[in-house]
Amino acid sequence: MIKATVNGQRPFEITPDGDVQCDGKKVDWSAVQLPSGGFSILMDGKSFVAQVVKIDRETKTLTFQIGQSLYEVALEEPMDRLLAAMGISEAASRKVNDIKAPMPGMVLKVLVTPGQAIHKGDPVLILEAMKMENVFKATESAVVKEIKVSERTAVEKGEVLIVLE
Repeated sequence: MIKATVNGQRPFEITPDGDVQCDGKKVDWSAVQLPSGGFSILMDGKSFVAQVVKIDRETKTLTFQIGQSLYEVALEEPMDRLLAAMGISEAASRKVNDIKAPMPGMVLKVLVTPGQAIHKGDPVLILEAMKMENVFKATESAVVKEIKVSERTAVEKGEVLIVLE
């Protein structure tokens, strides 16, 4: 379930099938993209036209304009909540030279090789943890210096998986 917080105060919960709830009550809504690029939104019997002003993928925030008002929507996925509960939510904001396991798991696939140049956002490794596949992506452009793990091996929280330079 994805949690969406509007302007830091109004939490909505979005289920995988697209249902939206606010304060535990289902919200009746639909949206259609307009040829202009905006969206026509029908919510609880009221019609709105929204324009996307800004998308920040790193912080998972979107800014919409409806009429003269701006709305910032912060998205929080289940993995974000899990990492925060483990005390490592701020890890993504720090510059890191090594890619470490945020939790115990099994390395399913290593997607890079030593000496390979990678760019911010490139997938580098797939780790299975808690029956979920997690794709690790480069947090910055770098060169793979060393791969410390092999596929189908178990790793512990904090273990160095890939060394970058």
